[in-house]
Amino acid sequence: MDLQRFDLWASDHHGLVTLPAARRCGMSTPTWHRWVASGRLDQLYPGVARLPGTAWTREQGILAAVLACGSGALASHRSAAHLWGVERPPSDPIDVILPVRTRRADVSGVVVHRPRDHRDLAPVLRAGVRTTNVLRFLCDLGAVDESGVSAAVGTVLLRTLARPRDLQRAINVHARRGRHGVPALRRALAEWTLDDKPVDSVLERAMSDLLARFALPRAEFHAVIAGHEVDFWIVGTPIVLECDGWEHHGRTKVQHDRDAERDNDLLLAGYVVVRFTYRAIHLRPADVAARIRAALHRWCSPGRHLGADSLKDESNRAQKPC
Repeated sequence: MDLQRFDLWASDHHGLVTLPAARRCGMSTPTWHRWVASGRLDQLYPGVARLPGTAWTREQGILAAVLACGSGALASHRSAAHLWGVERPPSDPIDVILPVRTRRADVSGVVVHRPRDHRDLAPVLRAGVRTTNVLRFLCDLGAVDESGVSAAVGTVLLRTLARPRDLQRAINVHARRGRHGVPALRRALAEWTLDDKPVDSVLERAMSDLLARFALPRAEFHAVIAGHEVDFWIVGTPIVLECDGWEHHGRTKVQHDRDAERDNDLLLAGYVVVRFTYRAIHLRPADVAARIRAALHRWCSPGRHLGADSLKDESNRAQKPC
């Protein structure tokens, strides 16, 4: 038997080996069973074993279940969510989708799904495991954990694994009778976005937390400045903060032209507009804070204290330079 090839296959599969892979390395079926009986292999499922001493990981457990379910099997639902980086409870069972019915469908301790909807089931490798894609797992997750879909949507949007419009298209494609996970995805997307932007409650809380964390002056949410409703106005300053949604390039030409016209009106009224994305607030908060602080320093003379108490409230006009 080619032990080097055997070990290499295991190292590429989270310390796992399968009986078919072992046969290709020259191991006979009786030898496989002797190794299992003697403890040289730790059998997890029929035909799937781990090498003793390899680290036990969640990814290893999911891959073992996928391999045990046979050709075409994919990690799905809660397991796919974990593989895509969504924080999931350690107690989650392993979910596997079988697009094609097979005699090996029933695997002890694994939740096997046999969907009638076979769209978006092209396999994607995540951590070396065949899994469903982002849009498919979001459509499936609500069928087994409705309460977890909102956090999954947030993770997907913040990591730019998909855009709000992609999620909406998936809802349109998969919405049909019997697809119990799609309504949960629709509700979760509505909780996170409005016109391709984060909803007010999410955006206001995130910005308030950022300003407090970096000791920046307070901001008024949805202030009316120069005839325009802006996302945030740093009280007592000519600094306006605008959230462009999840990513700058996601704006349409109509949105871009509308924003440019509003920015020009604000500029003529003496205001400075600082733009950022919601994703930047969460993933690069220090950068966003630095941009806001730089705008404040450009407005204020050197040596002036920038604390909230030192800034005079003005609701209808820009403050003149200090």
